[in-house]
Amino acid sequence: MLLTITTTHTPATDLGYLLHKHPDRFQSFNINFGNAYVYYPEANEDRCTAAFLLDIDSVGLVRRNPGQSVANISLAEYVNDRPYVASSFLSVAIAKVFSSALSGKCKDRPELVDKPLPLSVRLSILPCKGGKKFLHRLFEPLGYKVISERHQLDEKYPQWGESRYYTVTLENTCKLNTFLSHLYVLIPVLDDEKHYWVDEAEIEKLIRYGQDWLSEHPDHEIIVGRYLKHQDRLTRQALTQLGDISEEEDSETIISNEEQVEQKIGLNEQRLTKVVEVLKESGAQRVIDLGCGEGKLLRKLLSEKQFTEIVGLDVAHQTLKIAHERLHIDRMPDKQKERINLIHGSLIYRDKRLEGYDGAAIVEVIEHLDPSRLRAFERCIFEFASPKTIVLTTPNFEYNQKFENLSDGKFRHRDHRFEWTRDEFKTWSFRICSEYKYTVEFHNIGDIDETLGSPTQMAVFTRSE
Repeated sequence: MLLTITTTHTPATDLGYLLHKHPDRFQSFNINFGNAYVYYPEANEDRCTAAFLLDIDSVGLVRRNPGQSVANISLAEYVNDRPYVASSFLSVAIAKVFSSALSGKCKDRPELVDKPLPLSVRLSILPCKGGKKFLHRLFEPLGYKVISERHQLDEKYPQWGESRYYTVTLENTCKLNTFLSHLYVLIPVLDDEKHYWVDEAEIEKLIRYGQDWLSEHPDHEIIVGRYLKHQDRLTRQALTQLGDISEEEDSETIISNEEQVEQKIGLNEQRLTKVVEVLKESGAQRVIDLGCGEGKLLRKLLSEKQFTEIVGLDVAHQTLKIAHERLHIDRMPDKQKERINLIHGSLIYRDKRLEGYDGAAIVEVIEHLDPSRLRAFERCIFEFASPKTIVLTTPNFEYNQKFENLSDGKFRHRDHRFEWTRDEFKTWSFRICSEYKYTVEFHNIGDIDETLGSPTQMAVFTRSE
């Protein structure tokens, strides 16, 4: 499988810096399913081409499959198109061999990272389930000129018809890491197949590499579905993180399942009021709402003059747009507008933008994380961001039995990955304090039942000086 990347940027050999691969060297890389090679057929001031050749060991892949006897191996596992066409194998290889370029990093020439370059990528054989129209529908909305040549199944027997394979050239002027992120996501989407098991970790990759463009793509639902191998649960979860809202759930009228459960006692309003009260008492001036959603807490924070800088962060672009509209940021007086900023980001990746705040609010967010991601969340917030005060709220699972519209053992929201009992929450909080040098106080929010406690539990973490 051959992929070439060409630029006519001056000097064109800057491509070598961005790819972290020197034009004068032939380089090879061992990958667990074969070998990859990078070399430059041409490299001068006016034009530079980097060639990426992927050699897949299809026989080795079959023989390494644990627990599979020779008798159960079919001929199709040995003889298939995987070694010859662009597929999820190529995406994985790009992520490994061009990891720095894909992440937008360039140690020697950092100014090149954000510079749009004239780029042309040629894929020797690209499978496309959906035909030429679908191929163009995926890339043209992203600004590409698409040149495609469809291949016949067999030139000697044209009556057999055309295949689903194309030789494709994509031309665009954009940042190299943007181009690579498009290839990483869309190649397996066109193939409509992946060679490995897909789980929640795949959603993180999709959001990471699609965060700047995917939610705006007119076919984003198809892209998400194919990328996640049509697994409904994962697809719904990814679309939720992207902020996608169906026609049945209009953005102006939608009420989350969680709020429907709790609305009779106005629990959300009590929660937000208590969070603002605690942040004020802490003396915080610069505060950040981590997982700000549509901006309900931000609105309350803006009404308090004590908070001189207010930042809202969320993983979903669409949700941030709704927050921007509902807060009427465009119509704010200049002084008010200077106090508020909305940023896109994740709570499980280190982000220097989150550092240096007096206070942070994490309201009904943690329970939406997979338990396997909690450790990353802890380090991101308590170790790296490390605000002086962290106010964190989460449902009290014990209290759920008091909600009439919740059956036994059910969570308050379909996207919750867990809900802690009071003891579980305290155990987790005390461990956080011991590992990250914080102290903690606990508060009840909502009506208190003598046996079950309150519906919402709050922990206020204070960094030890």
